[in-house]
Amino acid sequence: MKKGIHPDYHPVVFQDSSTGTAFLTRSTATSDRTVEWSDGNTYPLLVVDITADSHPFWTGAQRLVDTAGRVEKFNRRYGKRTR
Repeated sequence: MKKGIHPDYHPVVFQDSSTGTAFLTRSTATSDRTVEWSDGNTYPLLVVDITADSHPFWTGAQRLVDTAGRVEKFNRRYGKRTR
């Protein structure tokens, strides 16, 4: 591999926004938010919408995730049509 062209991997904590479950892994992502982990060290914290802890494929439960108001936008645009 060429030197100096690949990003640096470092420990990062990812937290599921819906369940609160967090896990420590390595990533190139960074964050201004930090969290103290169970080992006593402080790591960058990245809050994500879906992880394996809340994904319908792994949980077997269907749920609607609308983080950008897409459902409301769709309903405003097309609404309920009557025939």
